[in-house]
Amino acid sequence: MSAGFVPPPYPYERLGELTALAAKHDGGAVDLSIGTPCDPAPPEVIAALCALDAARGYPPSIGTPQLREAAAGWMARRLGASVDPATELAACVGSKEFVASTPQYLRLRDPSRDTVLYPTISYPTYAMGATLAGCRPVAYRTLDTIAEADAKRALCIWVNSPGNPTGELADLPAAAAWGRARGVPVLSDECYAEFTWTGGATTILRSGPAGVLALHSLSKRDNFAGARIGFYAGDAELVHYLREVRKHAGLMPAGPVQAAAVVALGDDAHVEAQRARYLARLSRLQELLAAAGYPVELPDGAFYLWAPAPGGDAWGAARDLARRAGIVVSPGEFYGPESTGQFRVAAVAPDARIDLAAGRVGA
Repeated sequence: MSAGFVPPPYPYERLGELTALAAKHDGGAVDLSIGTPCDPAPPEVIAALCALDAARGYPPSIGTPQLREAAAGWMARRLGASVDPATELAACVGSKEFVASTPQYLRLRDPSRDTVLYPTISYPTYAMGATLAGCRPVAYRTLDTIAEADAKRALCIWVNSPGNPTGELADLPAAAAWGRARGVPVLSDECYAEFTWTGGATTILRSGPAGVLALHSLSKRDNFAGARIGFYAGDAELVHYLREVRKHAGLMPAGPVQAAAVVALGDDAHVEAQRARYLARLSRLQELLAAAGYPVELPDGAFYLWAPAPGGDAWGAARDLARRAGIVVSPGEFYGPESTGQFRVAAVAPDARIDLAAGRVGA
């Protein structure tokens, strides 16, 4: 039998050595590797999870009318974009499954194209989604460096702003224009939009919905990662196509989770409080890294520090930080072959844990 696809090791499961080194400290390891929220979701959101009526029947795959209206209201209020909740928006089971599964559905829609374009330094699921769809994952540095031959074969192009792991802000209007000029759907992953530090939060949909989709998640905004809920919005034809195919795939966010998401999307006060927490933690981690000999700039968005490793040895820097500060960070190779000389630090531990790690290096 010929060899088929062999899944590579999941990146964060390769951190056992670093975790073991960090755990030798009194007080244990401080895990700053995965961007998983550590702060509580609002109590009103948690209370809404107990809506048993929403758990009794099958929930609508596209999202309840209340959820879609809440999501559209949030986009208008916080991001300055108007979408029709009836035709231009639908729910998804968190954003990661959408990133991983959408290329296979688009390939069915247009078998003549076989290439998924994604940023060179980026969240690894963009490339994996292409692989799982049997497509060519092709990384790009900037829009103007994309080969015309790849553009002609492109099934879609991903943009991510604010970006993971770098925190960079993409030129979303330029991405929308690039895709429209070539008939390539632009998929804009905006799950960190609320945590934009340079300028205000925005969305690709400010340039209009034609040919584009914006993807959002409550995981980061609302500390609701375990609930698995998000939504996509934009081009009505694309939204309709994905709604229909995803119904057949059985992709439906749980009913109580949809009810809780309505509450979360209607409240901005808890997000402002979370923004303040992340900004303070980023500054504290910047102090920690400087004290350990790893100076780094604050990002334009998201809640990660993207730090250069001396000599380009990210794994060596990660081991050093595990030994000296007891922190676990992510070596850059997780985010593409051009990232091997840097490492990512996530501001996701409680303040007391970050202070504990900072004290170990005299910060």
